[in-house]
Amino acid sequence: MKNLFLIIGAPGSGKTTDAQLIAQRNSTSMVHYSTGDLLRAEIAKESERGKRIAQFTHKGDLVPLDIVIDTIISAIKNAPKDIIIIDGYPRSVEQMQALDRVLKAQEEVCLQGVIEVKVSEPVARERVLGRSRGDDDNLEVFDKRMQIYLEPLENILDFYKALEVHQEINGERGIEEIVSEIEQHIKTTL
Repeated sequence: MKNLFLIIGAPGSGKTTDAQLIAQRNSTSMVHYSTGDLLRAEIAKESERGKRIAQFTHKGDLVPLDIVIDTIISAIKNAPKDIIIIDGYPRSVEQMQALDRVLKAQEEVCLQGVIEVKVSEPVARERVLGRSRGDDDNLEVFDKRMQIYLEPLENILDFYKALEVHQEINGERGIEEIVSEIEQHIKTTL
């Protein structure tokens, strides 16, 4: 049985960095996948799928559901470890529902937790505009990505709270404190 943890948060919340550090510290038992990195890797391959993904990401739009689900499910099924951390998913109610349907239809993967790394919009904006990771790190795209993140957030949180898998983490502290809290949560959940 594979144990799945999702880490969600606004653009610039630090969710990818947090997840990477946790997986590195626990490399014998945990593996991390970033939805964004999985999609960017596909773009870098310059495949047909990658070109389609790029058409959406460069404008700050959500990548179509079928592409995202296929990418994530493929990563989970091929994961070399039993504890899988995925950050940046779900980003919409439709993505959440699609993952829930896939997970309910099988017995190999169990959703153990959804960890929300919470930061204010000003902190998120400052972090994203300061990192300049790619073409999508500018104010116009940030504002659109933030709006896309916030719009379904209440419904997503309500859904996972009802399943009793939601955990909120203060993402405006030092990275060591944040990572330690998330890591402890994962270990105590199992």
